[in-house]
Amino acid sequence: MKNKIFSVRDQIADVLRSDIISGELASDTKLNEIQLAKRFEVSRGPIRDVILKLTKEGLLISKSNVGASVNRPLSPELQKLSIELRRKIEEFAVKEVIGKATTEQVAYMDTLIDRMEAHFEKQEYTELTKTDIAFHQYFIELAGGEDLFNLWYPVVIRMRMNYQRIKTSGKLVEEHRDIVEAFKLGDVKQAMAAIRKNIK
Repeated sequence: MKNKIFSVRDQIADVLRSDIISGELASDTKLNEIQLAKRFEVSRGPIRDVILKLTKEGLLISKSNVGASVNRPLSPELQKLSIELRRKIEEFAVKEVIGKATTEQVAYMDTLIDRMEAHFEKQEYTELTKTDIAFHQYFIELAGGEDLFNLWYPVVIRMRMNYQRIKTSGKLVEEHRDIVEAFKLGDVKQAMAAIRKNIK
């Protein structure tokens, strides 16, 4: 898989996204465009673009005459609904991809899991979270491209705000290896079971 070239805006968004996912930027924290522009050594234009992007993702809330602030984690009821929606989307993706993924594509999934394991061992939980998302994103995009990704991503990113399971579960890497093993075997039933076990 070719390395993507990230724009300055993408890089800034990635940093702020990490800050929110890790809890470093707490819920209801107001974002100051001038301070962010100084931090990233850019004009306010790119900062506004990033704020708009993260607002669309659901990580920020922007209000007229008030500015942008960090959104709150989902309520337990909405978190449960999000889990169900995410499972349905990923189960659909599995059905679309399994038996069609190339050896190279499955090998790339293994590479992502190796990265997850390395981050877990080093207790780099934010990077682990981002690599976890990248793993699922990879086969989502294989299954349905941008259309399916645009349905899936806002659900997943809101679920990941200050996501604690990743710090307490040593089974996380193993669960992802089970998903890839099912891809290797071309076993839809096994893949579905692995997805359901992982998404909770």
